[in-house]
Amino acid sequence: MGNRLGRLTVLRKTGAEPFHHNGASIGFDLLDFWQWSVSDLVSNAARGVVAEYIVARALGIATDGIREGWAAFDLTTPSGVKVEVKSAAYVQSWHQTKLSNITFMTRRTRAWDADSNVQSKESKRQADVYVFALLSHQDKQTIDPLNVGQWEFYIVPTRLLDARKRSQYSITLKSLQKLSAPVPYTGLKAAVDRASADL
Repeated sequence: MGNRLGRLTVLRKTGAEPFHHNGASIGFDLLDFWQWSVSDLVSNAARGVVAEYIVARALGIATDGIREGWAAFDLTTPSGVKVEVKSAAYVQSWHQTKLSNITFMTRRTRAWDADSNVQSKESKRQADVYVFALLSHQDKQTIDPLNVGQWEFYIVPTRLLDARKRSQYSITLKSLQKLSAPVPYTGLKAAVDRASADL
């Protein structure tokens, strides 16, 4: 098979690409699919990707390519800092009887290489810095993940997570606030720069 089963080269889409039957358009396009599948930006799955995108833009990371959903970590800054983004929110898409408790997952992972399809043997945190993105707005009628003013960000060097005596699988907001003060979108880059200064 040679290189026929190597890593797929994915081209960035515009949204205008039609669904088709062997080349003949069948009346709907990729934008229709995107609108149908990811318009609910408050949903857990979409919100996490939105958080990554917001952080990438704040850090000056190019977003003209394609997100790697299975990468060992989420983002790499222009200076080479590896960043993991975790998101949480008080408000969910579904009916709630109370606001959600805020907890972020921080467990160690085994890195997977898409080029070789090989998983590393060592389990660790793959990034240098974690950005905990909290959609902190609490009014369900006006929640808007596109409004960066509704987010706050906690930036923690990975070494501080590794040194924790409590759970190595997750961290509550209360525990997180002992490690980091929240910063707004406009303060994200400076906070990540500070957190990675001694790497």
